[in-house]
Amino acid sequence: MKAIVQDHYGSINDLRFAEVPRPKPADDAVLIKVRAASLHPDVWHVVTGRPAVLRLMGAGVARPKHQVPGTDVAGVVAAVGRAVLRFQPGDEVLAETVRGVQWRNGGAFAEFATAPEDGVALKPTSVTFEEAAAVPTAGLIALNNLPLRRVPRGSRVLVNGAAGGVGAFAVQLAKVYGAEVTAVDHPRKLDLVRSLGADRTLDYTRDDFTRGGEQWDLIFDVPGNHSFREIRRALNPHGGYVLIGHDAFGAAGHSWLGSIPRMLGLMARSAVTPALRGGSLAPPDKPRLLSTLTQLMDTGQLRVVLDRTFPLAQTPAALRYLTSGRAVGRVVIVVD
Repeated sequence: MKAIVQDHYGSINDLRFAEVPRPKPADDAVLIKVRAASLHPDVWHVVTGRPAVLRLMGAGVARPKHQVPGTDVAGVVAAVGRAVLRFQPGDEVLAETVRGVQWRNGGAFAEFATAPEDGVALKPTSVTFEEAAAVPTAGLIALNNLPLRRVPRGSRVLVNGAAGGVGAFAVQLAKVYGAEVTAVDHPRKLDLVRSLGADRTLDYTRDDFTRGGEQWDLIFDVPGNHSFREIRRALNPHGGYVLIGHDAFGAAGHSWLGSIPRMLGLMARSAVTPALRGGSLAPPDKPRLLSTLTQLMDTGQLRVVLDRTFPLAQTPAALRYLTSGRAVGRVVIVVD
């Protein structure tokens, strides 16, 4: 089969388009004929090997353990392992191809990919393969970190980095829960978040939400470009804070450890700071979360906005476009 191959960590430009053996599904996995695969920041991290600590988290220390990048796909089931019960050949599905954390190659940028059964869901007939491929990782992160219990109806929620993959889902989930949503992003992207239901928008190049004197019940912070001391000014006395910690493709965060030191520091402070409580260290319940996401997509309550699609052979160009920051919506690879 045709695939994008990563021989070592480093430049996006070193990825190559080549013939590789077609994978075989494990007993608890499915083989998917890929129709579309999406890009997200974790893909860039594994291709470049930055921060270096991710290499100890399953990606491979000296070189990638698995050579085909990508984790999010949508396509048609071609075969199933003998222990698979929920899917059969011919099913149209979306999937996250990796087990556990996303910081590893998952084989998505190829004509065929395998995915564990618990990371697969039936694709709603109302969405395209391109839209479905953009859901798994970003949707799982958003929903796992923004469950209904954290957003009582009528809450005032601010989403910082609202136009990105995770942020766009967070805006829509908060609206589904009945919250009043303020969305913060670049001025070029504010029309997008308004179209997703944001009640108010803030242009971060002009307005610092931590200095305006306004307070919110929950701040969902994707970029993490403010210290927690600054964030507290914008939280009401009983408010909560969720940090995702996107490090701007290596421009922020520690070169070796990324955002991990900051995350660990906030976890330690949560013992004495109620605003930091409410998260979970348990692995996400992917079948339940994916079921919720696909139901919301099928009812039109959760939408994906696409910016551009690229053919499989042009994956390096697609990654360069993603990291440029110009995209207004998701970037997706289309596989013929």
